[in-house]
Amino acid sequence: MHRILLIMFIVIFGLNFSSFAQGDLLITPNRVVFEGNKQKEELSLVNMGKDTTSYSISFVQRNMKEDGSFVNVEKADSGQMFADTYLRIFPRRVTLAPGEPQVIMLQCRRKNDMKSGEYRSHLYFRSEKTDNPLGMKGSANDSTMLSVQLIPIFGISIPIIIRSGVVNVSAILSDLKLESINDSTQNLKLTINRIGNISIYGNLIVEFIPLQGLSYVIGILNGVGVYTCIDKRNITIKLKNITGKPLTEGKLKVKYSSNDDKKTVMYAEAELELK
Repeated sequence: MHRILLIMFIVIFGLNFSSFAQGDLLITPNRVVFEGNKQKEELSLVNMGKDTTSYSISFVQRNMKEDGSFVNVEKADSGQMFADTYLRIFPRRVTLAPGEPQVIMLQCRRKNDMKSGEYRSHLYFRSEKTDNPLGMKGSANDSTMLSVQLIPIFGISIPIIIRSGVVNVSAILSDLKLESINDSTQNLKLTINRIGNISIYGNLIVEFIPLQGLSYVIGILNGVGVYTCIDKRNITIKLKNITGKPLTEGKLKVKYSSNDDKKTVMYAEAELELK
């Protein structure tokens, strides 16, 4: 009797990018903050792939670690509050042909008993491939044939934040250290210390100020956040040295500021003397 055993392995990826395009799904915006009287936000999805794909949409809880990576959690840590109870998303499942856009609506429903501070959950988009795996063709006399098909299931999550009541946040940059990889490559390591009851999010710019001559930018890191589950985050910035030699005889100036196009807020500045 001819038998074909079919095994399907599902690989799940949960990656976050500042410009969200993973698993052929493009999401705009990649971060949503409800503050003031804001109650609704539209999210634009576009299938950038070659195949028609369905996406299920749900809420998940994730914590940031001090190195910037994320881990899934079930219960809130001390001082942390989840936002999904106050959020509604519709539709919760979409099917997109190649190049097809779709707008989904995210709604925030606040309650009177909400505490001051920040509530955060992550909106998770999970692709669901509809391709049916085909068995491996082989000899009808071979009953041990094994067909294996790898079907990647991609997942993307974006943070959804609700700010309630009296909120405040500030930052301090500390532990600046220049690390040499080789004669032409150097990294700047530093720590962002968050102070307050909400998360902080912005861009880091590193400027080299020589003893003589004009200063110039040698490093940029955009979309750097420190969420309420941690008080500090360790950062490494790869520096672009146009001289091809190690940076000496001057100083590095680091600025951490908001990335709001309407109004830029300077969170913190720090300097490192070079000898």
